[in-house]
Amino acid sequence: MTDSMKKAFHEASRLPKEEQDLFAKWMLAELASEKRWEHAFERTGDSLAKLAHKALAEHRKGRTKALDPEAL
Repeated sequence: MTDSMKKAFHEASRLPKEEQDLFAKWMLAELASEKRWEHAFERTGDSLAKLAHKALAEHRKGRTKALDPEAL
């Protein structure tokens, strides 16, 4: 465990028990969310790469135009 993690957990351990439980639930939810994102990107990595290559090819052929945020 890193020093930063130790410090964070030490500080969290000083909270009232109810707040410690809330912190723990939040941390576990964040870790689970991160895993879901990782899995989603693993499954779509090839598709995203193909779309990026296609977009670059279109741009090189002059088939794109600059985005005007004011026109959105």
